[in-house]
Amino acid sequence: MKNLILISIFYLGCLSVFSQEQCELIVKVENIKEVKGSLKIAIYNHEDHFLSKEVMSDGRPIDANSMEFSFKGLGQGIYAVSIYQDENDNGELDANFMGIPSEPYAFSNNARGMFGPPSFEDCQFEVKGGAQEIVISL
Repeated sequence: MKNLILISIFYLGCLSVFSQEQCELIVKVENIKEVKGSLKIAIYNHEDHFLSKEVMSDGRPIDANSMEFSFKGLGQGIYAVSIYQDENDNGELDANFMGIPSEPYAFSNNARGMFGPPSFEDCQFEVKGGAQEIVISL
């Protein structure tokens, strides 16, 4: 009887893991003013890791004034996205002597911060299932 209970618990646990739907997030980036350098994009799933530890990321050379990125395998949940245009392809978001970014950047919900980046809360959106699309203007 004890083994039957353990097997049932294990089976139900496996069911909940496998029933977690894997989602696809499509990020469309529009209004890229100059077709040069690379576009870097990062997805975050918690405010404690926002702008420091992404769950997924991508980057590729800019070849048009709008681009599309697809991220498969995300679980349902709350996420935020940051992007920047690495115009000189040095692998980082360049800033001036005051720390203000000198390369184009943007966040999900087209959020803007006052004296620094916006909060995770301002950028967050919910991924509910299947394929979902967001649009960000650079």
